[in-house]
This record gives sequence, C-alpha cells and structure tokens, in this order.
Amino acid sequence: MISKPSRVVIENVLPQVDGGRFPVKRVVGETVTVTADIHADGHDRLFGFLKYRPAPSSPWVLLPLKPLPNDAWTAVFQVIELGDYEYTLEAWIDRFATWRTELEKKIAAGQEVKNEFIEGAQLLQAAAARATGQENYFLNEQAKALLQKSSVEARLKLMASDSLTEALIRYGDRHVTTVYAPTLHVSVEPERARYGAWYEMFPRSAKTTHKHGATLRDAEMQLDYVARMGFDVLYLPPIHPIGKSFRKGPNNIAQAKPGDPGSPWAIGAEEGGHKAIHPDLGTLKDFDHFVAAARKKSLSIALDIAFQCSPDHPYVREHPEWFRHRPDGSIKYAENPPKKYEDIYPLDFECEAWEALWNELRDVVLFWISHGVVIFRVDNPHTKPYAFWEWMIKEIRAKHPETIFLAEAFTRPKVMAQLAKVGFSQSYSYFTWRNTKVELTEYFTELTQTPVREYMRPNLFVNTPDILHAYLQTGGRPASLIRLFLAATLGATYGIYGPAFELVDVRAIAGTEDYQDSEKYQIRQWDLDQPGTLPEWITQVNHLRKTHPALQWDHSLRFHEIQNDGLLAYSKTSVDGKDIILTVINLDPVNPREGWMRFDVKTMAKETAYPMHELLSDAHYTWHGEWNFVRIDPGLCPAQIFHAELPS
Repeated sequence: MISKPSRVVIENVLPQVDGGRFPVKRVVGETVTVTADIHADGHDRLFGFLKYRPAPSSPWVLLPLKPLPNDAWTAVFQVIELGDYEYTLEAWIDRFATWRTELEKKIAAGQEVKNEFIEGAQLLQAAAARATGQENYFLNEQAKALLQKSSVEARLKLMASDSLTEALIRYGDRHVTTVYAPTLHVSVEPERARYGAWYEMFPRSAKTTHKHGATLRDAEMQLDYVARMGFDVLYLPPIHPIGKSFRKGPNNIAQAKPGDPGSPWAIGAEEGGHKAIHPDLGTLKDFDHFVAAARKKSLSIALDIAFQCSPDHPYVREHPEWFRHRPDGSIKYAENPPKKYEDIYPLDFECEAWEALWNELRDVVLFWISHGVVIFRVDNPHTKPYAFWEWMIKEIRAKHPETIFLAEAFTRPKVMAQLAKVGFSQSYSYFTWRNTKVELTEYFTELTQTPVREYMRPNLFVNTPDILHAYLQTGGRPASLIRLFLAATLGATYGIYGPAFELVDVRAIAGTEDYQDSEKYQIRQWDLDQPGTLPEWITQVNHLRKTHPALQWDHSLRFHEIQNDGLLAYSKTSVDGKDIILTVINLDPVNPREGWMRFDVKTMAKETAYPMHELLSDAHYTWHGEWNFVRIDPGLCPAQIFHAELPS
C-alpha cells in the first residue's frame, strides 16, 4: 500500500558538501548552524526538528527548528566528540498550530467559533491517545477545558501555554512527515586541525659535530628553540633510509659525489623503507624518545608521508608488481618533462595487486601512529587516486579519530578542493603566490566566506623547501616580516620552513623559486644566534595568536576599506564577540604607506571615541568614529596589529 505523500518540502539545506556526498568539517566544541527552506502549499503552519547523533547506533537528539523570514528555518547543534556525526531534518504540518491560528483570526473578526473549539478538543484527544501516563491525563484535561463555557479569551490563553505546546511537540499528529535525504555528515577533528603554528625542520641539519649530520638525539637540543618561538607542531621531512641509486647531489645536480646525503624523499635502501629510520639519524627507540621530548614541550610531531620509493626500496625487490613497467621490463621512474627524477619510482595504485598495496600503505600510517605521531603532512597527494585517500583516511580515523592529515598539493583548484572533500584536514594553499591587495582580498574571501570554508582549511606556509617566492628573494627582511604577519593573522593555521625563514636566507637559484644550497640535497649548518633575524618577531606573533581567540578562527575574517593600494586592513572576531583584532599591513617592503581606514565593526563604529591597543609596539591610541588615519614604515615594522578594546 502506498503511504500518503507529505505536503512539506525541505530544500536548500546548509551546510552540506556536494549534496551530502562528503562531510562538512568541524573541530571538537564547535557548532553547526543548519538552515533550510521548509514550506508547503496553502497556509498551514509547520513544525520540525533538526535531528543529530554522534554515531548511527546512537539515538537521535531532537532540536526544534526556529522559523526565519521567507520560509527559512534554522537550528544549531554542538559537536563534542571526535569522529563522524550525522544530521538531518524532519518537518510536518502542525495541525494544532494551524487550528489555533485560524481560531485567532475568526475571533478577531467577531465570528462564531463553537465548532472550532470542538475541532481543537478533538485534536487534543487524538494527541492524548498517543501519550501515556501523566501526559495522557494532561492532554485529556486540556481537551475538556476547551469545551467548557469559560470565556473565549481564557480558553485561547490556555491553548497558548508552554506546557501544552511542549506536549503537542511530542504527541501531535506526525503520521505524515518529510525527512530530508540523504542524511548529512560532520567530520569532527581535534582543535589542532583548525588552529596551530607549524615549524618545518630537517633533523639532519641540527647542530652537531657528526660528519654525517645530526642524529635525532642531536635534534632534541633544538626543541627548546622551536618551543620558545611558540610553535605547536614540529614537522619533519622524511626520516627514512635514502636510496643510493641515481642519488641527487647539491642543488639537484644529476650525479652525487661520495658522501652526499641525497634527498629524503628518495625513500628506501637496504636498511629498510617507510617503516624504518635512517641509520644516521638513529633508531626507532631514538625516534620514540624524540616524540616524547617534544610532547613535554607542548610540541606535536608531524611526519612526512611520501608514498614513493627509491630504486633501492625493499618494495622494489619484494613487490615489483606494485610499480609501473616499461616495455623492456624496467620500472618507470618519476618524470615531469623536462624534469627527470631517476631516484624516485612512483607506485602504481591501479596495479592488479592494488588491494595489497593499499593495505600496506595504510599500515605505514598505522605504524607511525603506534610511535606517537598523529599528524601527517602528505607529499603530492594529487598524484594518487582520490579513492585511495578517501578509503585510507576513513580506515585510519575509524581507529584513530584524532589523526590529522595535511595535503601538500600545489595543483589545480578543483583537485585541491576534491582532496579536502575526501578527508584531508588541511590544505596547502595559493597564499605563497598571492601578494597584492586585490589577490589577497579575493582569495581569502573565497576561502572564508563561501561554501569552500565548510570543507577546506588552509595552512598558510610562508615558504617551503621547494618554494622561495620572488617577493621574499627581493624584498629583504621587511618582505619576510610582511609575509609572516599576513600568514599568522590571515590564517588560524600557518607554517614556516626554518631555519631558512627566520634567518632570512633568501638566496635562490637564478630564475627559480628553488633555494640555493637547498637542504633537500645537502646538510646545512645554521647559525641560530646571528643578529638581525626574526625569532623575536615570530615569538611575539605566536604569543598574540595564543592569547587572542580571534586569531584562532578563519570564518570571521573581514576586510576593511583603506585608501591606499599598498595597505591591507582586515579584522577577526572571536566566536563570543569579545575579542576583536584588526591587522593593517604595508604590502610594500620598501616605502612607507599611509591612508584613511574605515573600521566599520558595528560594536566600535557607533562609539564617538574608543581605545585601540597596538600590540606589536604596545602603543595605545584613541580612535574616533569609523574613519581613522594609519601610517606604516616597513623599515621599522611593516604591520600594526590592534586589539579593539570593547566599551563596557
């Protein structure tokens, strides 16, 4: 028998990603504000619930939907557990509310309402039949009261009581409802997925007297240095054995000399593969000690995951079926014409033995989780199938929902977006190549104020071992500070590759974004105590990020009008609205810039005068109204970061 169709339509439900194909993202403690258009034919009143639960086996939690203008409805729920939440909407014709509305109209028009009271009593009696115990008694008593000969006004007031409304929400006529499908999902991750400062370091270049570079025990001595600057995550490039075949020399020359250490991304040698430590760095026991020492300093270790192999990797010998082969039987090495990477063999994710390969790569991640790593920076994920990442991330998070994955994919926008959708917690971004006022405004408006924000969280790395932008190469120390302040205040998550960044090593191979004497191919010895460098500035800005909640979120970012194309102004507000940070940056690393800026935050602009605390210089100002004058000299400091002190 065909069930009676519902007259209620639920559409335009937000948030959702690709019609519910992928989950939206939140971290523990955040809220999900759900909106939808819900309507029906005619003038009947509607009612409905937002339904959510942390797991399919849990009972639904029901929240009444609140009406908004133009047939829109909303409700908000909070996610408090790691893992996957699901939510949907259910709505129906509210026959009692419809009856009450029509009754009020007829009474206002002076019409006879005897039959209407009988109809109302029948609705209450039907609800009572669906109730039990005390609520059955209560609803029947209300039906009797409706038929008594008390005044119309008294009976009408009785029908509007909160207790009756609540009882009818539970026991009203809901035999024909509309449930939104498909059920939508929220992926709930740790706070570090939303907010944090990352520091990238090659452990083999830590200070040491060893001729083959530093060990992990040596690198432990540098943990204090990183922690003092206020970083939350210490990211290590691959720490595995490095192949000798076709090893690259300094600055990526084709032939390495004896003693050249090779690229850490050419993974695998006779000492082992992706589950092994390079013997020059130490042992797994040393790595465990390193992770524990970092944890004591409130540093989480992020490990590089690069699913590729050197020709010497044990996989090549043990599982040749996991690689692509040429007609002559040789294994294909990596190429990006005209570049050739003979020291790297890509894996074939579509080989006949793909299931065994996928399981092994999942087990690599599980292996490092067993050694205390829960954050992974994934190298070039855009060169592997989406389906693999979606499967693997789900497999990992089913056992370890605290795991965070960062996608290092500098590629086409839709490819980056798809990787974020299939499960990556964070994404490298185009920030490095956005340097003008127009570029920065357009890009960060897209990231924070459009549907992209529901699934993509940018991690704003100022530089990487692969990318030294021309802006940094030519702008000197002020340019490095400008990019630092932009990254740390535009993004809740940002990172630097050090010590190259804070020591302002901006030497590049001519005509490229490649570092001269790159650590990718050789061991560097850094003088961390040299004058004129940036650690004090980095420490200060990281301290501001920790003490001002406004800087720990992205979605409140708002750009402000400022009458100079070389100046960029934007603010962020904390979730509770009590912390407002305004950043004004001179994008010109050479010349002072000045102009009038419109600070039209409602809380502040209505005040004729209000205090502004400039946090970098600790200067205090009094601003008046919306428009105020700013001047920034990059030779002194290229940015001003204001704390807007709210009126009491």
